[in-house]
Amino acid sequence: MQRRTMLKWGGFTAGVGLFTPSKILAQMEENYEFEQRQVEAIKSDPTLSDEEFWRMIRMAYTSSPNIVNLNNGGVAPSPKVVQEAVEFYQRLCNEAPSYYMWRILDQGREPLRKRMASIAGCSEEELAFHRNSSEALETIIFGLRLKAGDEVILTKQDYPNMINAWKQRAHRDGIELKWLNFEFPIEDDEMIVKQFQNAISPKTKIIHITHMINWVGQVLPARKIADVAHARGIEVVLDAAHSFAHIPYKIRDLDCDYFGTSLHKWLSAPIGTGLLYVKKEKIKQLYPLLAGGDAESSDIRKFENLGTRSFALEQAIGQAIDFFDLIGAERKFDRLCSLKERWVNQVKSHPKVKIHSPQNRNYTGAIGNVSIEGSSPESLADFLFNEYKIHTVAINWENIHGVRITPNVYSSMQEMDLLASALLKFCNKS
Repeated sequence: MQRRTMLKWGGFTAGVGLFTPSKILAQMEENYEFEQRQVEAIKSDPTLSDEEFWRMIRMAYTSSPNIVNLNNGGVAPSPKVVQEAVEFYQRLCNEAPSYYMWRILDQGREPLRKRMASIAGCSEEELAFHRNSSEALETIIFGLRLKAGDEVILTKQDYPNMINAWKQRAHRDGIELKWLNFEFPIEDDEMIVKQFQNAISPKTKIIHITHMINWVGQVLPARKIADVAHARGIEVVLDAAHSFAHIPYKIRDLDCDYFGTSLHKWLSAPIGTGLLYVKKEKIKQLYPLLAGGDAESSDIRKFENLGTRSFALEQAIGQAIDFFDLIGAERKFDRLCSLKERWVNQVKSHPKVKIHSPQNRNYTGAIGNVSIEGSSPESLADFLFNEYKIHTVAINWENIHGVRITPNVYSSMQEMDLLASALLKFCNKS
């Protein structure tokens, strides 16, 4: 049964040229229904070990057998079922683009919005589909009604695109930026909240929070910071690029006013998909980045006036949601943390090793950052790839210098062991 499942997960795309769009859709639906039944059976099978379950999940991806990809933090691959959905929708669009795009696939956005709301934990009337977290967050940053002298609090560890967007607003509109600078890892909510609280002044209008710092995987106590902000009439922008579909939460639980994320990171949706959340009562006053008919509409859809874009990518988000649901948010988070802990626990006691990421699960997930005393991040990243074909990324940003390690659900414990062995070898040779 497992062998048949693996073969079925291999897909049918090699022969799609022989089918009409309707036959392709029928075949894709048959494949997906089979996969869904098999994964549900695997999840409930008491004789199947946890590692056997994750091996089956690994087989659902087309990951390279020649490279150990531990840089899923930048962008993650999609499982085969999502890839096949993109290919089907793309072929369908090319049958008659203006018909299939605008009269068929465009009608699928509302059901998709409802499904996304179910995992996001908010109203579908607060969600808009974008192409990445930068687009969603810059819609917020450039749409806020700020004036000269208004103050925004942010950190030097925020994502560069967001920092540059805020700097552009400061240059263009005369708003003032107040910078916090953290020394991560920090496993103390109050220490983090206090820095934000102490930075607030009568001029503060916005607090920008990166929920999970992409460089090191540090999770900030977003709800506690939001509570402090709202008590003073300050709005909160949340960069959730790395936390959404990674750590379990619902957007409403965080009580942010604005939220942006990339779906091609931890949801494993098609590359080039993202999500914008705006609290219902805030929609009217937020200008869209790309103008529509009514800039002051209270309809979340005013933020989707993106012109011609890939409907294939957008619609295949639905298959990514299905795949996420099949694994389960809590089980996924536990696996991601376990992968990180597997390699960290093997190397952290070495005197040359420094782990720059939290180890308490309340403050972290899959992302880890490591440096070796006396060596540059670049030299370590080069060694890992040249000697072991382990793909990582060297990080040099503000006060953070190390190699970022980011596994995903298709990563194996054996790969974590290989990474640990490689790190120890580098320590002993350097």
